[in-house]
Amino acid sequence: MAEVNEQVLRALIMEVLSEMGNASKPVTFTGSATVAKPKEDDSDDSWIVTEGPAQAHTSPDEVVIAVGPAFARSQRTTIVGVPHKEVIRQLVAGIEEEGLKARVVRVYRSSDVAFMAVEGDKLSGSGICIGIQSKGTTVIHQRDLQPLSNLELFPQAPLLTEEVYRAIGKNAAKYAKGESPNPVATLNDQMARPKYQALSALLHIKETKRVVKGKPADECRITL
Repeated sequence: MAEVNEQVLRALIMEVLSEMGNASKPVTFTGSATVAKPKEDDSDDSWIVTEGPAQAHTSPDEVVIAVGPAFARSQRTTIVGVPHKEVIRQLVAGIEEEGLKARVVRVYRSSDVAFMAVEGDKLSGSGICIGIQSKGTTVIHQRDLQPLSNLELFPQAPLLTEEVYRAIGKNAAKYAKGESPNPVATLNDQMARPKYQALSALLHIKETKRVVKGKPADECRITL
């Protein structure tokens, strides 16, 4: 598992505090070299292109993947450095291995993974959606469930690997087919939460800054 890069963490702290405007003078870290603020790119990467408001589909053989507002924009990897393109590649591969189709939408109204998934499952022909925050936290949700209920929740983003994302895609497709698969097996590390808690909070703040109240989800065209 990748360790938290101290310079990256410090850069994020400076960026967030600067954007919040809470300090009367520049934020500094005693005894450390100045770290440049990470460049933020508001345009989509070429592999994921926004194509306008998403519509609800009725095809039962599709699973929607609902990504957060910062996904592949101001954030390009999960909390442990898995590229967002690879995350989508694995989710799509898992869904397609079960004979179903994947569809990606970008959610703007919330940075909460549960509510991303709720918006996505309303658009999904099968009623099944995989919601994923930019830091990597993931959930499989079904249309008739309450927002905080779910089919499977993966709250420890630092423990989610490419293999786990592929398995999540497979299970989501199985739920869409009416099956009852065994939950995806994940690692368990009691130190993951305290080790990554500060970075996780900062990444969530960065995603929340991208929320646009009232804006409906957009369809995304992906090229993998």
